[in-house]
Amino acid sequence: MLSYLRIKNLALVENLSITFEAGLNTITGETGAGKSILIGALGLLLGNRADKTLIRTGETTCSVEAQFDVTGRDRITQLFKEADLDLSEDEGLILRRTIKAAGAGQIMANDQPVSLQFLKQLGILLVDMHGPYDHQSLLNQDEQLRILDAFAQTEKEAAAYTKQYSAYRELMRQRKVLEQDDGDLEDQIDILRYRVEEIAEAKLSEGEEEEVLKEHTLLANSSNIIESANQVLEPLIDGEANAFDLVARIHTPIEKMAKLFPSGEAWSEEANQISIQIKELAGSIQSELGDLDANPDRLEWLDERLSTYDRIKRKYGGSVGSALEQLKTSKKRLNELENHDEELQRIDTELQSVLKTLKTKGKALTKKRLKASEGLSEQITLHLRDMGFDHGSFSVDFAEVDPHSTGLDLIDFGFAPNMGETMRPLRAIASSGEIARVMLAVKAVLAAHDTVPVLIFDEIDANVGGEMGHAIGEKMREVAKHHQVLAITHLPQVAVHGEHHLMVRKSTNDGRTFTQVEPMQEDKRIEEIARMLGGVKLTDVTLDHAKALLENAST
Repeated sequence: MLSYLRIKNLALVENLSITFEAGLNTITGETGAGKSILIGALGLLLGNRADKTLIRTGETTCSVEAQFDVTGRDRITQLFKEADLDLSEDEGLILRRTIKAAGAGQIMANDQPVSLQFLKQLGILLVDMHGPYDHQSLLNQDEQLRILDAFAQTEKEAAAYTKQYSAYRELMRQRKVLEQDDGDLEDQIDILRYRVEEIAEAKLSEGEEEEVLKEHTLLANSSNIIESANQVLEPLIDGEANAFDLVARIHTPIEKMAKLFPSGEAWSEEANQISIQIKELAGSIQSELGDLDANPDRLEWLDERLSTYDRIKRKYGGSVGSALEQLKTSKKRLNELENHDEELQRIDTELQSVLKTLKTKGKALTKKRLKASEGLSEQITLHLRDMGFDHGSFSVDFAEVDPHSTGLDLIDFGFAPNMGETMRPLRAIASSGEIARVMLAVKAVLAAHDTVPVLIFDEIDANVGGEMGHAIGEKMREVAKHHQVLAITHLPQVAVHGEHHLMVRKSTNDGRTFTQVEPMQEDKRIEEIARMLGGVKLTDVTLDHAKALLENAST
């Protein structure tokens, strides 16, 4: 449920806070007062693209904020969990979006930054919005199938079919690749065989190149290393006046001092340590030099090995990892091509089995759809008769097709608005006013099954006469038993059915225009309904008519 909406510096709105209630919230106001701004603000929180021209003149930023009660909405909780975001159902969900004239805006969900894509995914779970032309989607056969599946609750059967269909598509892809191989089969085999042999013979391994490079660097510089080592060893231990001998010569006088002078004991120990360190340093250098092999044959082998790595990497992706991956995939592909006929036969055999299972899953899905279609047709027909189609009827027609992503069915909603008329596809005969009522009938039927908590109807009663307003208002109120409904309407016959009524008005002050929203109670609401009935100038007749409409709607 949408608890509140706050808008700041958006178009005509300077600073606005609106509270919404459960049930049917009707929103009215004169043309141009700013009702569309409310829908635009909500659209921004549902993932619509931001338009910086919406920022109020003279301002540098605008913002929209809304709070939703998401208690028990498991899909929303799961979406936050998958995105590694925190969501406390008890505290609700607060969405905030800021648009800046200069620089990037900001999107926050419970004070955590989120992406526009995440906001779109979240919006689908929060709000189902229908504008004056959105009901045209009802003419799309894919949307019709989605509606039928929602009513039939085919999630289990559809998931089983989809899984099998994915396996079927993958096999078809593999078969198509094999069929394309026929023309140049031998050429492909030759190329792959050469590639596999070249990479395999190189005997590459992760980490070896680095070790070879280190050894190569060492051997290539062995003369310099040995020369430098000798320059170190001579003054340490090899020369006539080496450091080791010099330190050894001071041992005797230090020991004499140690007997006569207490601090001398420490000096003696330090002299011993220096002798040991000199000996260890020299020994370490001699040991390492002993392992340094300047064998020219070894150096030549290292050169060749580095050249091999450079050549293979240059030809096959630029790294050892990519070359080894190409070796793996090329081996697999070579095996497929060398066993082309056998592989094609294997795929054909597997395809037969998968296709048989796919059709079984598809028929199970069709069976559930067919069974549910009768109930859907009957219920939509009843709702349509409540909205003025006294002799109208609705149907769900099936045609069997080859397996595709959604099953074995192509469905078409049929509609006969009047007695004696032949049932024809909805898209072929319905006017916009008729489609709007069919959409509302569909929503009324799906209300108990639809998990989206908020429904918004933005003037879907456009092109509908006032005589139908009562029926549409009653139907919206019926839907509002299962969902929170926000209905922007120009018909007083619809507005009177709102359990909560908000009026949008426009005012000017100091040369600036402002949009405000005011809750309508008692006398104020009567005046607003009267305005919708008879214009700005209120008369006793229009006031009495408005009062009667409100009283009748509440009974």
